[in-house]
Amino acid sequence: MDRTHSAELLIEQYLKHNAFADLLGLTFSLKEPGSVIYRLTVEPKHLATPGFLHGGVITTLLDATMGAGAMSLVADEWKVVSTMEMQVNFLQPGRVGQLVEAQSEVIRKGKGVIFMKATLRNEDNGILAVANGSFYPFDAGKAGYTLI
Repeated sequence: MDRTHSAELLIEQYLKHNAFADLLGLTFSLKEPGSVIYRLTVEPKHLATPGFLHGGVITTLLDATMGAGAMSLVADEWKVVSTMEMQVNFLQPGRVGQLVEAQSEVIRKGKGVIFMKATLRNEDNGILAVANGSFYPFDAGKAGYTLI
């Protein structure tokens, strides 16, 4: 099994087992290693108040996006990542019915830490939030993933 196939298998397993993303209704796409997109159509179940998207949902979108982006950089090495820290700036609210999209960007891939950025936008390209985070790569087997 070549490394590229292994990376694809790991990403497929990650998506299959990401129950929290499924619970929220997130959809995933990989643009290129380091750059992924998670999308969500805001529903009433995602609200904190009668009118605004919950900050926890926003934070989850940004964390998932940065984490999947970081993982896509090390999946060829059969590694996944864990969030070490992240910082979020909330800029404007998300509202029911909006399609929101978070996209990751690599800041720096070090030997032991990957630094990422993510931006959450609404369908009008308005920036709802931005985040920066650091991610620790480790062997995917420790997280329960197996080469099948």
